[in-house]
Amino acid sequence: MSRWRRLLTESRHPDTLALDTFTTEEVVAAVLDEDRRGLEAALRLKAEIGRAADWIAEALAAGGDVVFAGAGTSGRLGVVEAAECPPTFGTDPARVRAVIAGGPDAVFRSREGAEDREDDGRRAAGDLGPGDLLVGLSASSVTPFVHGALAAARQRGARTVLLTCAAPEGLAGRADLVLALATGPEVLTGSTRLKAGSATKAVLNALTTAAMVRLGKVYENLMVDLRPGSAKLRDRALRIVAAAAGVAAGDAERLWREAGGEVKTAIVMARRGVSADAARRLLAAAGGHVRQAL
Repeated sequence: MSRWRRLLTESRHPDTLALDTFTTEEVVAAVLDEDRRGLEAALRLKAEIGRAADWIAEALAAGGDVVFAGAGTSGRLGVVEAAECPPTFGTDPARVRAVIAGGPDAVFRSREGAEDREDDGRRAAGDLGPGDLLVGLSASSVTPFVHGALAAARQRGARTVLLTCAAPEGLAGRADLVLALATGPEVLTGSTRLKAGSATKAVLNALTTAAMVRLGKVYENLMVDLRPGSAKLRDRALRIVAAAAGVAAGDAERLWREAGGEVKTAIVMARRGVSADAARRLLAAAGGHVRQAL
């Protein structure tokens, strides 16, 4: 029996053996219901996911890097997560980044054989070291590219997390922390872009959001370190200043401009009645946390 045949993610779902006879609505319902089950599996690991989020925050606070490494769907989800962090939380793209088996072209076009190249994974993690964190993404848990990246990162002293949708048995030694969601078989056998992909994306959302809250990039429920690189984000930045500072739209824009486009600084200026430079000093003393600065 092959190693793949034994995987939960490759097993057949007993409730969809006649999937080809389902009505369109029944197919849709089956897919969405299984997505819900995947999210429930993730929620059962909230403590462990929280620990991984704290590790992300610790790495970034200490000047380290965070890298998501995966292949196929898992790799693309890592790319999406890393790409969203700079505009949402103002992170340096070089500090939170992703590597995918097959390189950047694999984001847009499947390169399935790339996942089997363990040496490529090792090279992808070759610049990591103590203080850095690598999050390996592998729905099946057996992807050689991800194993190579995890092994190289550990050898170089970086912390490691494995996020997988497989059962946890036999995975303890693969990373410093294993998040095994055990989502079970897919509606369409082996298609881990479905429930496994949805659960993986949900966990990635939770990891980065929780980490950025810990780092002070959130005040109340507002993204106060966003980079307003578009008209929509500029408008959001001004609305955030207005809401957090309790000022009118015109005053929010004036404060934001005086703060050099820094949302946090504008909020502290308004709430503490200080200049931009004084607001920056207050924020620095508070470790970048708006609530403490106020």
